[in-house]
Amino acid sequence: MDRRTGLAAASRDPHLTLRRVDRQQALIERLHAAHGARLHLDDLARDLRVAPRTIARDVERLRLSGVPLRTARGAGGGVSLPRTRTTITVTLDLPEAAALLSSLAALGPTTSPGADAAMRKLTAALTA
Repeated sequence: MDRRTGLAAASRDPHLTLRRVDRQQALIERLHAAHGARLHLDDLARDLRVAPRTIARDVERLRLSGVPLRTARGAGGGVSLPRTRTTITVTLDLPEAAALLSSLAALGPTTSPGADAAMRKLTAALTA
């Protein structure tokens, strides 16, 4: 079995999937706000009110999805998101933008500041 498929298929319960997506978005936003600093899984788990193992699974899912997370094991270990420019440029065609919009609509565009901003920017780009 492909590890990416196994992780993606781990939960077919829509409610659990929605909670996981919300949590992973919150995780990315916290790591981004840390400006490249390494955060401990225990601290992230406490902040997001889940077990450290849940955060470890989220980190693995995100890494397999292409998010450039850095991990380190041990007492000084944790996870970090490399510093990036403030904004990035992505070119999308209409079907790609619509796919993102429909995903955000299903998630709920105001579940996080990042999701809300993404929805507003995609909508503005399509109506310009």
